Amino acid sequence: MAEDNKEIAVIMFHYSVIVKGIERKLTEMGYRATVIKDDLEQEVDRLAGRVSLMLFYLSPDCTDDMSVIRSLRNMSQMLAAKQQKMILIGEIKYKDDLMSNIGELKRYPWLDRPIDMDAFEKMVTIEITKADDMAKPARILIVDDDPAYAKIVREWIKDRYKVDIVTAGMQAILFLLKLPEGEKIDMILLDYEMPVVDGPQVLQMLRQESSLDAIPVIFLTGNGTREAVSRVMELKPDGYILKSTQKEELLKFLKEKLKK
Repeated sequence: MAEDNKEIAVIMFHYSVIVKGIERKLTEMGYRATVIKDDLEQEVDRLAGRVSLMLFYLSPDCTDDMSVIRSLRNMSQMLAAKQQKMILIGEIKYKDDLMSNIGELKRYPWLDRPIDMDAFEKMVTIEITKADDMAKPARILIVDDDPAYAKIVREWIKDRYKVDIVTAGMQAILFLLKLPEGEKIDMILLDYEMPVVDGPQVLQMLRQESSLDAIPVIFLTGNGTREAVSRVMELKPDGYILKSTQKEELLKFLKEKLKK
């Protein structure tokens, strides 16, 4: 999704003057509001993945109308398939019934009616930021004392991911601690066997540092025997890759792990 996309779609099942207030607020925030009130499924399918955010303004009786339930279920599947961000706006007393009927909606944030416009502005800003983050390529740090191998991996994946390389364990820790505010590493490909500070020691240091302990770590290992793999996985990394793994298999592995 382009970072300059300023369009937000407002989907309403029945007309409400409250939507006018939502439009005004979005305009004040610098967004262009597109209100959809007819041919909802067709319009949602057309716009999903193209707008910064979708707002579903739910009528109080939506849980009693099975046609609305079916339509919401269909649209939520469209949104998930296209990774479209969405906020549900409705009366809190109907939320549990709606979620029990359409489990797919549980992944989306909910804003209570009547709308607190300050809370509305904050939630929209948070969701737009998430959408922008999803549009950015994941960033991978390769830690390997063999620079030739690290460069091969970088060449394989650089068209899909942003890649950094360091060639020693302590270099990896210092690199991560010195990242500018607002930057992050989404995954570390960590050589299991390195001189001085090896992969297991790096993993232990990462897990002891609160600002780094959530980064997924995948071990790189040249030994694919059952005993060696078992020894690697005892350390509870987020996975492992054999160094003999070829390009397409590696890209498939990373796509599954990073969901990008």
